[in-house]
Amino acid sequence: MTDAQLAAHLAEIAGRILIDVRESGVFAGKALGKAGDATANEFLCHAIRTARPDDALLSEEEKDDTARCSVERTWIVDPVDGTREYGEERSDWAVHVGLSIGGVATSGAVALPGLDGGVVLRTDQPVALPDPAPQPRFVVSRTRPATEAQAVCAAMGGDLVPMGSAGAKAMAVIRGDAEIYLHSGGQYEWDSCAPVAVARAHGLHCSRIDGSPLVYNRRDPYMPDLLICRREYAARVLELVAGRG
Repeated sequence: MTDAQLAAHLAEIAGRILIDVRESGVFAGKALGKAGDATANEFLCHAIRTARPDDALLSEEEKDDTARCSVERTWIVDPVDGTREYGEERSDWAVHVGLSIGGVATSGAVALPGLDGGVVLRTDQPVALPDPAPQPRFVVSRTRPATEAQAVCAAMGGDLVPMGSAGAKAMAVIRGDAEIYLHSGGQYEWDSCAPVAVARAHGLHCSRIDGSPLVYNRRDPYMPDLLICRREYAARVLELVAGRG
């Protein structure tokens, strides 16, 4: 399999595993989130190390080995992006399987197993973007919407769309449920590597909120902010963010 095919295959299987764990009836709430994280992580890490033994790996649920920083190809995964939403049995959570090559989010897949029938968006099979809404919709956190997103949305006469995981938000732009995902509350590389790879493959703008590139596989995986949006909105959003500085 190609890297993109492998990412999509593993994301889909991990998603099915997570649905099985949730439907087992053994776990609930936070315990369900922990069980899902651990189970999906074990599968993904074993599978990647078996299929790509020469590549490095960074997972939210694994102890980080910074020796990965000297490796050109590093898989960056989040077994359950949106553990809270998964534990609450909502649909807005995701599985991220991304590959960074030379610090660039290159290939990957984002599975949305909670949607009817399950959905996997991938870098090697981009789909056409739906027509945008008349006024831009900003997808934001359900619990702590970013101040910048709220301010820029107001300045552009847009609407806020609360949603769970980072992957669900990024994929909402591809799926036509939003036009802009502006986040400034801090994340980690596993929160955005796969979504950014998939978003770029679909022709979306992806950057830091100051317009600089998103760089992956750094020693410190913390990533303060990002912007994923339809290209026609990128310049205006970046201008408004800069004006708040």
